[in-house]
Amino acid sequence: MSLSANYFDIFVLPVSFDIEQNLLGERYRDLQRTVHPDKYANASEKERLLAMQKATQINEAYQILKNPQTRARYLLKLQGIETNDNATITDSEFLMRQMELREELAELKQIDPLNAFLSRLEKQIEDLTDTLSQQFSQKNYQQAYDTVRQFQFFIRLHEEVLSLEEELI
Repeated sequence: MSLSANYFDIFVLPVSFDIEQNLLGERYRDLQRTVHPDKYANASEKERLLAMQKATQINEAYQILKNPQTRARYLLKLQGIETNDNATITDSEFLMRQMELREELAELKQIDPLNAFLSRLEKQIEDLTDTLSQQFSQKNYQQAYDTVRQFQFFIRLHEEVLSLEEELI
C-alpha cells in the first residue's frame, strides 16, 4: 500500500459513492491488524515509522469513506473539484427553505415536536444521500457539488437539533 494511494485503492474498493459499509469495516480491521504497532516492536525505527504512517492513512481513509458527506467531498476532490465550506449557495428556493427550517427550530421548546422535526430532517438527509448516489453514478459532478453543499447545511442543522435535544432532556 502506497502512502499516496487514493482511499478507495487502500481498501480495494471501486471508486464510487455507493460502497458496502460492512466490507469497508472488514477491510479496515484487516489492514489495521497488518500495521499494528505490536507487529513492529522489534523492527527498525524506519519500519516502525512507516507502519505508523500507514496506520494513520488507513484511519483517515476509513473516516472519510464511511461518512456519505465526506465520501462525496472526497469523490469530488478526485475529480479536481474542491468543496468550499464558505462558498455561498445561490439557489433562492433552498435559501428560503433554510430560513424556514431555522425559524421552525428556534420555536421548538418541547421534546416531542423536536423529535418530529429531527425525523423529517433525517429523512431529508437520507433523500440527499440517494440523490448523491444517482449524481455520482451518472458522473454529474456539478450537481453533486451543489447537493454536497445542501447536505452540509442539513448535517449542521442535525447537529444543532441533537444539541437542543440534549438540553431539553
